[in-house]
Amino acid sequence: MRGLIAALLLCGASAAYAGAQQYEPLSASVQAALHKAVSDARPPVSSFKTPLEAADWLGEMSRRLEMRIPNRAYRIDLLRSVHYEATRAGLDPQLVLGLIQVESNFRKYAVSSASARGYMQVMPFWVKLIGRPDDSLFDLRTNLRYGCIILRHYLDLEKGDLYRALGRYNGSLGKAEYPNLVRAAWQKNWHYGKPPAATPAAPGKQAMTTTQ
Repeated sequence: MRGLIAALLLCGASAAYAGAQQYEPLSASVQAALHKAVSDARPPVSSFKTPLEAADWLGEMSRRLEMRIPNRAYRIDLLRSVHYEATRAGLDPQLVLGLIQVESNFRKYAVSSASARGYMQVMPFWVKLIGRPDDSLFDLRTNLRYGCIILRHYLDLEKGDLYRALGRYNGSLGKAEYPNLVRAAWQKNWHYGKPPAATPAAPGKQAMTTTQ
């Protein structure tokens, strides 16, 4: 297990651990709420509290992401979008960066053996379930919107238990490997600012957190 985490974190040139969300029937109210969350237009506002906060966070995260995405303009656009969609969904943007690293290693057109697609490895059935027919999971913002909304859904379903929510996201509920990989990537490569407050973990699990 330690060897797999080390291999993923040291370089990550081709490493990824994409899984597949499992289809589960949704109640009409949940389906409608997720459809609304996915379909809402992106307002022309910043998710950062101040321009200084934006400059600091984007500058630091851009430096860390440069080896994986050399194009600065695209890199900044990706980071702004991650921050916006994560914040909008009530998630820690650094957690989402860790998840993307593990799921696709920041490959926009990544496709898993189960057909999960894009940065956050979203399964196509979600488009039919909560989206619109012309939604492309290879579009940067669309993929991030779906991925963050889905992770938020699983967090709500699991009453804030990030360990179990990540397991559902990857289609590996009950197995420690994937949540531990995301946690390791998050803390080692994308941690920023003060350590986030930990939430209680289930017996035998390390505490994990969900927000900034």
